[in-house]
Amino acid sequence: MSPSSAVVRFDEARPIALITAREVAAEGVDSVLVRDVLGRLCLALDDRRRELPADGVARWRAELTERLGRYAAPNTVLLASELFAAEAVFDSPRIVDEPGLGSGSGRGCVRALDNTVVGEDWAHVTMPLAEVAGVRTARIALYGFKGGVGRSTATFMLGKHLADQGQCVLVIDLDLESPGSGPLLLGEEAMPQYGLVDHLVEFALGNAEGLDLVARASGVAVEGNGELWVAPARGRGQEGGAYAYVDKLNRVYADVPGSAFFTFADRLERAVAACESAVAERSRQPDIILLDSRAGIHDIAAIAISRLCDLALLFGSDSGQTWRGYQDLFTAWRMSGQAEAIREKLRMVASMVPDKRRADYLETFRDHAWTCFSVLYDDLPADDPTGFNPSPEDTSAPHSPIPILFTLDLVGFDGASSPGWSEQTFVQAAYGEFLNTATRLIIEGL
Repeated sequence: MSPSSAVVRFDEARPIALITAREVAAEGVDSVLVRDVLGRLCLALDDRRRELPADGVARWRAELTERLGRYAAPNTVLLASELFAAEAVFDSPRIVDEPGLGSGSGRGCVRALDNTVVGEDWAHVTMPLAEVAGVRTARIALYGFKGGVGRSTATFMLGKHLADQGQCVLVIDLDLESPGSGPLLLGEEAMPQYGLVDHLVEFALGNAEGLDLVARASGVAVEGNGELWVAPARGRGQEGGAYAYVDKLNRVYADVPGSAFFTFADRLERAVAACESAVAERSRQPDIILLDSRAGIHDIAAIAISRLCDLALLFGSDSGQTWRGYQDLFTAWRMSGQAEAIREKLRMVASMVPDKRRADYLETFRDHAWTCFSVLYDDLPADDPTGFNPSPEDTSAPHSPIPILFTLDLVGFDGASSPGWSEQTFVQAAYGEFLNTATRLIIEGL
């Protein structure tokens, strides 16, 4: 069956379009491969510096239309000179380079612009600002592809441990659909009046000033001069009034009409900054912010990992679901040209490690993690100094697992109703190596 007669599916469309994009680049023409929200593709050609031959444009348009089938955009070739605002395409902040298709030796470059309903932030990796008023604040995301891997409990343990070391720590509960660390660290009576969801809603209307967003952790004894603050997903609301959490949650992900600046990602970043400022105003600038992220391939997780954090701790158990999920995510980073930017701020956490066969479990986990992470590593020998390709045995590499032990004592354990639970011997034994390793990584980054 010829390519033109075969049914083209989503996964096949982009590689097909890149065939034509390479042909265009060989002619010395810069282009942007644009995919719309339905997955349809077109090629935008930059003819602002030189006129392109009409027969070449017609040929490329016909090739794309024939090759892509249902995934051909209504107009498969766009010319910059014919666009009302060419800079919106060619200078878009969301544009990324196609790996291996940069310009040089008379070739044009190929870049990509992916338009999606959700999830765009996975493909745009940045680092937070290095300093705020001269003080370095580390931002750590705790994320699990699957829920139920102990992420929120680990956030509690890490927050308290860092505070016990004298750090001012702010825990922000970003799991809006299923708040976790907020309820663990704050009793209902200690909740601030408003939560993160309130800032997201009110900021869209320019109405976020004066919100009470943070509180000191309740029922948690912090040693020394450290501090542990919490910004919960939901607040306690006004006394005697209803707190319409679900109604607010239904509105937080909407972009503000008529404003490219107030996207959900922008508003979430502003909400995190507002919580940080609230702690600084009431006490001191936080040294460390822990972002308890939403699980799954979700916009909140995308923003937390790709945009808001210096270090992302990725939680998982050694299961097929874990590795398939992370493989999909890492492949997306690789395909969008973000592998180099993202890989060294990731670190794997092996949660629920069985104590009795710990060594064998962690070796298997490490090998599976290395196979998964190798999508982000350079395709070079491990001893080649020109690239980044750590060996499976490299204990400092992103794939090397930080263990959290699993014991039967933790099954059904309700930490929220057990004061001092984090100091119990079996809890400290389970989390000890995780706390020490994570603390070292964080402090080294300050």
